[in-house]
Amino acid sequence: MSVFRSSKNIYAQIIDDTLGTTLVSASTLDKEFKDQKVEGKKVEIAKVVGTLVGKRALDKGITKVVLDRNGFLYHGRIKALSDGAREAGLNF
Repeated sequence: MSVFRSSKNIYAQIIDDTLGTTLVSASTLDKEFKDQKVEGKKVEIAKVVGTLVGKRALDKGITKVVLDRNGFLYHGRIKALSDGAREAGLNF
């Protein structure tokens, strides 16, 4: 699972390294996320995105992933996203 964050948005995607294709993705720009009308701090929003990507992964039969932080420290929004994915059922 590769995670990227900008100053306004956060993105997560699960990539199959052998094929180089994205299997599942979620971000704050997704229509499904915007329909939920989540408000609050960026950390709370990141956790919802993590839950969303976790649920989508489980729907595709993906249960185990490796977290790629892309150089970001493991705290704040990155930690909240991974916690949300764990709560949805993904194993790291």
